[in-house]
Amino acid sequence: MAEQIVRNSSPENDDRKLQYNEKKKELISDPEFFSCMLQPSLSDSDPNYIGIRRLLLYRKAESGVLRRKDWRCNGKGYVAYRNYVNRPRNWETLQTPSYSSTPGHSGRWVPSPGPLSHLFEVDSWSTSRDLRSASRALSHSTSFSSNASDSERPRRKEEPAYSFVGMHCIFDQCKAMVTVIKFGHMSSDLLAYGASDGSLTVCSVSTQPSIVKQLIGHSKDVTDFDFSTNNQYIASSSLDKTVRVWDILKGLCMRVIYGVSSQLCIRFHPVNNNFLSVGNANKETTVFNFSTGRTISKKIFDSEITAMDHDHTGQLIFCGDSQGCVYTVTMESRTGALSRSHSNRSSSKHKSPVTTVQYRTFSLLARGPVLLTFARDGTLSFFSVSLEIKGYLTLRCALKLAPRLHSIRASFCPLLSLEKGEYIVAGSEDANVYFYDLTRPKHTCVNKLQGHGYPVIGIAWNHGENFLASSDFGGTVIVWKRAKSS
Repeated sequence: MAEQIVRNSSPENDDRKLQYNEKKKELISDPEFFSCMLQPSLSDSDPNYIGIRRLLLYRKAESGVLRRKDWRCNGKGYVAYRNYVNRPRNWETLQTPSYSSTPGHSGRWVPSPGPLSHLFEVDSWSTSRDLRSASRALSHSTSFSSNASDSERPRRKEEPAYSFVGMHCIFDQCKAMVTVIKFGHMSSDLLAYGASDGSLTVCSVSTQPSIVKQLIGHSKDVTDFDFSTNNQYIASSSLDKTVRVWDILKGLCMRVIYGVSSQLCIRFHPVNNNFLSVGNANKETTVFNFSTGRTISKKIFDSEITAMDHDHTGQLIFCGDSQGCVYTVTMESRTGALSRSHSNRSSSKHKSPVTTVQYRTFSLLARGPVLLTFARDGTLSFFSVSLEIKGYLTLRCALKLAPRLHSIRASFCPLLSLEKGEYIVAGSEDANVYFYDLTRPKHTCVNKLQGHGYPVIGIAWNHGENFLASSDFGGTVIVWKRAKSS
């Protein structure tokens, strides 16, 4: 009997028992197997059928994981292939780690590992020569415009006007893509941004950055918004087919204007704030009465109106559509009546939506008013505006960047350089903020800011020109502090 006990407790039997217990524990703790065992069975059902059904369900749930583990292509695994497909275009040259915010640390500059570190943990799928040749194949050239890549390194000597001392603050409480961001009218510290979850957030970026109000009401993406002249109200447009007017101090929605299609862009009239101009997916530009919500005037175009801006007099509206065309529309400041005057059509074969239309009253390059447009195919266009001929547009220069997957925006740089350049700031898919000089045929990139962990969508300067705000696909907003010029 003693020999039998010794024989049963031998090391081999102990190993078998241990393996059996571990296997049993895995099966019991496996949620897929457990869910299969909980499949309901009727009292009159066949036990053999139930057993086979549970076994097949378990194998089906398990097979997906096993196939992913066993999947191979050119000797690489599933994760390596996925990272290779989703890699940024210039991921091999991004050696400097970006700094992104950490959830729960709004308003601080918190260093963290670079957002592309997971790409370097797996083997590369191709050589540097292959990646460079692919990049060359993707870049396009035009005879009229300058060409630049987002990965182009800035000149060693940066423009003094566009050097930054770092991040002033970070807002990271939003968990959805921040689609549009703006500073208040003639304001240096009032900032607001809209997100793809329908929320609008109003912030103060003064000495102690803080969130002032959260405006909740839209059920889908906020596509655009605008401040009233006195910064008391915000008018917002959304994919939920509504336009909402908000009282910032009260944090309440004062009025909802319902449409029949997605509302894509919106502007207050610069002179008469009782007028709201809205572009929609129904190929219309509509003027609403701010006080009553009634439609005053409407103009139909050839395609969806995706971006717009007023001139400083309020007599002209510049509209960009989903086919890359830019329209000039005259507006009667007293009655709000619209009439179409000019159109500037894109020469590109592949039509691309206009994401930015921005007017500026003066430029050293054009010696008069100018208009900036930016399309999703990466085309930055710079027009001079003839006020004498009802806003006729003349293309002065253009810059061809890499195509964008998202509706990324661009903006004029408000500072005028002594070199009489024309500087533009734009977001990018590689999570950087780039500064370009449109007057340079080569080396157009003069500076870049690294800090975001996702594609940079929105860009905005404050009135004091000392803060630049940028938003990204992950919901983070960074306010950059510009270095004081000597």
